[in-house]
Amino acid sequence: MYILEGNIGSGKSTFLKKFAAEHSAINIALEPVNIWTKENYGNSLLQNFYTDTHRWALTFETFTMQNRIQDHMIYQQSIDTLLVERSIYSGHYCFAKNSHQSGFINDTEWQLYLDIFNTLVTNTCKAPKGFIYLRVDPTISYERARKRNRSAEQSIPYEYIKNIHERHDDFLIKKINISNDIKAVPVIVIDCNEEFETDAEVFKKMCYSIVQFIEHTSEHA
Repeated sequence: MYILEGNIGSGKSTFLKKFAAEHSAINIALEPVNIWTKENYGNSLLQNFYTDTHRWALTFETFTMQNRIQDHMIYQQSIDTLLVERSIYSGHYCFAKNSHQSGFINDTEWQLYLDIFNTLVTNTCKAPKGFIYLRVDPTISYERARKRNRSAEQSIPYEYIKNIHERHDDFLIKKINISNDIKAVPVIVIDCNEEFETDAEVFKKMCYSIVQFIEHTSEHA
């Protein structure tokens, strides 16, 4: 299993859909955003999180952690090459950690969250073979997120996008305060600032880099 990571608006879903159309030997699993936007709990949990972050941060981060762990347990059993959009790791090291650092989750709540995360992930989840990081300048991510016009994202401030960008860099490039098993996972950083959706040459170069990365890490796994 390989994991595609990146900020809100970095182009992950768009890239994976285009990638799947040209590389059928690699299976794709998109992020289950539809689960978080359903109104099964009165309102969309994602919408609640963005409109009243202090109130809903712990609820939302715990709920998404549960979803990601369940999916990870299924994906890690696959014998095929699988490329998954986002993971329990970015959910933890980028989004939940940012909520704590920003004061949306207090210290007591954070310790409770950590206890759950460490217990479940340690006992059930195997590390992926590699991370693919679609890295985008936060100003570009912000504009792309607004352009795609998802209703739940219209209230996201630029500062939040900027903070999540920094958390991704800390996690995947600087590897600050992450577990040793995840720190050892190979990472490829793909510059995604250019418009790959309409530029065939840019998209081709990105695909080539990713396929080579997967082939190389599979051989040395």
